[in-house]
Amino acid sequence: MRGYRHLIWAGLLALLVVILDQGAKALIVDNIDPGELVQVLGPLDLTHSHNDGVAFGLAGGGGILVILLAAVALVALGAFIASAPESNLTWISGGLILGGAAGNLIDRVRIGHVTDFILLPSWPAFNLADCAITVGVVLLAVSLIWGEQEDRKEPGAAGPETDGT
Repeated sequence: MRGYRHLIWAGLLALLVVILDQGAKALIVDNIDPGELVQVLGPLDLTHSHNDGVAFGLAGGGGILVILLAAVALVALGAFIASAPESNLTWISGGLILGGAAGNLIDRVRIGHVTDFILLPSWPAFNLADCAITVGVVLLAVSLIWGEQEDRKEPGAAGPETDGT
């Protein structure tokens, strides 16, 4: 069971992200009309917008192709987490990315678009799933870079050969 502990933690984190994302989207849909702008604090506003493309509205109207690509990406990420070395950064980043991707995929399948609601100046609207994906990707990059550096520092690792002169 020890070998799968990181998968269980990643799955639980992904589930938490999906619950928070879907709950926040439901609150927005129930309380803010599409296109309405609600000022929150400083530069942070809430809105209710629909995104039928991928990140930040790119490839709008992708429909079933976007759904299929997202599903394939989820499976690939799951396989990566299963084969990656057990580390906190790996399961946390994987859980965040899986949960965010699943949250947006649920929207695409259920209602045909993703509900976005967080609005900052000079930036397209986004949602909690997008936040989880972004943080997860940054943590994954750190994990991969850190892992490479740790591999190079391992005692007995092959290094430059010297002839002793």
